[in-house]
Amino acid sequence: MNFELNNIPTRTLKPRNNGITMVMDKGMSTRQAQDFIEVAAPHTDVIKLGWATSMVTPKLEEKLQIYRDAQMPFYFGGTLFEAFLIRNQFDAYRKVLDKYKMEYAEVSDGSINLPHDEKCKYIDILSKQVTVISEVGSKDDKKIIAPYRWIELIKAELEAGSWKVIAEARESGNVGIYRETGEVRQGLIDEILTQIPQESIIWEAPIKAQQVWFIKLIGCNVNLGNIPPQEVIPLETIRLGLRGDTFDHFIST
Repeated sequence: MNFELNNIPTRTLKPRNNGITMVMDKGMSTRQAQDFIEVAAPHTDVIKLGWATSMVTPKLEEKLQIYRDAQMPFYFGGTLFEAFLIRNQFDAYRKVLDKYKMEYAEVSDGSINLPHDEKCKYIDILSKQVTVISEVGSKDDKKIIAPYRWIELIKAELEAGSWKVIAEARESGNVGIYRETGEVRQGLIDEILTQIPQESIIWEAPIKAQQVWFIKLIGCNVNLGNIPPQEVIPLETIRLGLRGDTFDHFIST
């Protein structure tokens, strides 16, 4: 930080297990990636190339090398995994991971119907190849999963080999752990946290109000995902109580 202030909460240091900021790259150019790294790399822990944008992004290898040179972990969105799987091309997907020297992969079932025991088998297989981040929750806003089932699914995926489990919200922040208005399903979050350690979950929170809610609930070192690239610096100020939304939250009285 550029200045010294008292009563600033202590952030975990990279590489960290909690306090993670996962950023959503929805098709940035190589130049945008370079600019992003210059400004936001100190506050970013992992980059997701959203859904299947990696399949149609020009100069993909060049952009991945920019992230790699900056020692910035990255991975393809789970929808790409699902797109291969539904076409019976799982082995081809594994070859894609190898081709692009991927160290992380996302396993999700937000757009397909996949028996959970089968999903866990894919997590287990891929965890021997890469670090797996799995995702729980549907992209269908009409599909509501009971809290006890969220807990069962998250536990099973962690046991299968997931490093972290993402709580689904989409890039719009209005499904899964949120109502269609973007409001947090508070009862659901409270139930999940009775059984699952908070550091095991990355809460998708693309909207500022959602970020504020989780920081006030769990603290500055909550794991947050689907953060737009231009919102990384603003999010860090929210984590540190340097924005109006959390300005007095960390001040000692």
